[in-house]
Amino acid sequence: QVQLVESGGGLVQTGGSLRLSCAASGRIFRINTMGWYRQAPGKQRELVATITSGGDTNYADSVKGRFTISRDNAKNMIYLQMKSPLPEDTAVYYCNAQVLSSQWSSSPSDYWGQGTQVTVSS
Repeated sequence: QVQLVESGGGLVQTGGSLRLSCAASGRIFRINTMGWYRQAPGKQRELVATITSGGDTNYADSVKGRFTISRDNAKNMIYLQMKSPLPEDTAVYYCNAQVLSSQWSSSPSDYWGQGTQVTVSS
């Protein structure tokens, strides 16, 4: 099994900054794409940003230029640097990872963290 643990959420004011972290542990041979998703009250979960093992990134249009995703492959961790967050960024942020548990795994399995609350006040 694989566990994803997010940290770094909390209350932040507009114009401030916040950094989320996600650590993966357990039976891991290789992690392919990792990413951050979020879900606001009454809304569906949506993509925030993803990053491949090679460092290629993809961002939702709503966060481009404000959020930066990064990754430490040696530590099986990803980060989300949030600059100038807005009240509409308030949500529970979830970490996702596509994990190969062994060299014989035919395809990666999808894992999710429990989420961390981010609240942005104006």
